[in-house]
Amino acid sequence: MNTLLDLSDRLYLDVADFAHSTPHWFQWLAEVWTEAGLLLFGVLFLAGWWRSRDGSSRAMTLALLAPLATAFGYVASEAFKSLVDEERPCRAVAGAPASLVACPPHGDWSFPSNHSAIAGAAALALALSWRGIVWLTAPMALLMAFSRVFVGVHYPHDVTVGLLVGALVAFLVMKAAERPVRSVVETARSSRNPAVAWCAGRGQAAHAAAHAPAHSERRSRARHGAY
Repeated sequence: MNTLLDLSDRLYLDVADFAHSTPHWFQWLAEVWTEAGLLLFGVLFLAGWWRSRDGSSRAMTLALLAPLATAFGYVASEAFKSLVDEERPCRAVAGAPASLVACPPHGDWSFPSNHSAIAGAAALALALSWRGIVWLTAPMALLMAFSRVFVGVHYPHDVTVGLLVGALVAFLVMKAAERPVRSVVETARSSRNPAVAWCAGRGQAAHAAAHAPAHSERRSRARHGAY
């Protein structure tokens, strides 16, 4: 264990030295990304919900579960922090250059990285609910995790464990809650309350039925035009 921690210390120093060798605009981008990445995941949650309104009940279920699973990933990470009182590397590593952002105060522990846990959970949850988006969310999560080391507030092992914990918890929540949430979605889609039905979406059948008259009219016009 001590060998792994020593390796993490050395990697932290290497990344910190590299960070200070980069241009100021690049350092600024890294600082912004550590927070902006979370906002972008939020936008993707909204986009996933919106695109699922005319999809199957399962698609809507997974879209609604994605942010919930991410929240559970954060809670699990925060629980780990209360058990492992690891000081931040920007305060604990001897000879380390100053962090690019303010070093969090004593008591705001380092292990695991909450940002990385949220990123890992969001990346996996979105990948399960939105086919093909993993090619976007996985790099986003990795870049967010790396940025936390880059700006100097986390060890490499903090962000690695954060990613894994977040992804694992999100996967378990998505699988465990899919059936009951799907039942809620199906009930909401048949609700007489317009607001509830709008939030849950019409589903594939209603979407197809709404477009059927238009398709029939176009076919009829095409037949009459042929004569």
